[in-house]
Amino acid sequence: MNTTPQALSAKSRSVRETGTHKEPFSLVNLLSHIMFTCITLAMILPFILVIAISFTKESSIVEHGYQFFPSEYSLKAYQYIFEAPTILLRAYGITIMTTVIGTLLSLLVTAMLGYVTSRRDFRYRGPTSFFIFFTMLFNGGLVPSYILIKQYLHLDNTIWSMILPFLVSPFYILVMKGFMSKVPFEIIESAKMDGAREIRIFFTIVLPLSTPALATLGLFLSFGFWNAWFPALLYIDNEKLIPIQLLLVRMLQKLEFLTSGSDFSSQFGIDVSKFPSLSARMAMAILAGGPMVCIFPFFQKYFVKGLTVGSLKG
Repeated sequence: MNTTPQALSAKSRSVRETGTHKEPFSLVNLLSHIMFTCITLAMILPFILVIAISFTKESSIVEHGYQFFPSEYSLKAYQYIFEAPTILLRAYGITIMTTVIGTLLSLLVTAMLGYVTSRRDFRYRGPTSFFIFFTMLFNGGLVPSYILIKQYLHLDNTIWSMILPFLVSPFYILVMKGFMSKVPFEIIESAKMDGAREIRIFFTIVLPLSTPALATLGLFLSFGFWNAWFPALLYIDNEKLIPIQLLLVRMLQKLEFLTSGSDFSSQFGIDVSKFPSLSARMAMAILAGGPMVCIFPFFQKYFVKGLTVGSLKG
């Protein structure tokens, strides 16, 4: 019986649509599945263990160690952290505001610099790229930066002291430059012929085409602003402007002081054994990193494409 090419094509299409096609067994595929399964478990299990420890009673941790299924549950770690909910919520608000404003401004400045250095017709493309790369190797240092922020710019005790010093990253500019270099120059030329100015070309053509790179860099930038506590330690003295990371660091230092300073605790009649020192550390880790873990899946589809394309062209 003769089989026409049209019949073979229809058969293969029906197999793809119904999903009945099975790949042949391969030892390489089996080993790769096992390897990636082990890698996935190695990433997920520690996070699950941290959650379990945060709900474990302190005496149970001391007696049995870390367990995925605690023998005794307790909420004392979270009760200790939420003793002052107003301060905690205010710190979360400062961190969220810093992260949102810092990420948006940093993406805008990074995209502008990346676009300028990616344009072949820009006269100062070479010197600008060299200046950006030079700042990757050398910087002013901590003391000059501190003097500049506090004595000359007078940004101490403001939210901008946690944003402006970290607004631009040379590496992210190079990644954005590599991605924007893939935007066809003919589109920009045709837009110019239609009367569009540079700022309109940038916002209506280049930025929409650079969505994967913007989403990827936005994820990295948001992680950086969210986890930053050292700038607040340097420049913030106002208790109302403390971010969540610095607040948790101070809670942890206070807890370590009470548990390690037995003489001080005994003078004031403090029972050190009742403090959830180990479980509180894990609870703080959840409160510090939990929101970012929830945000990551929304950026996942842009993550690989934006990073690989930008880095290859950069």
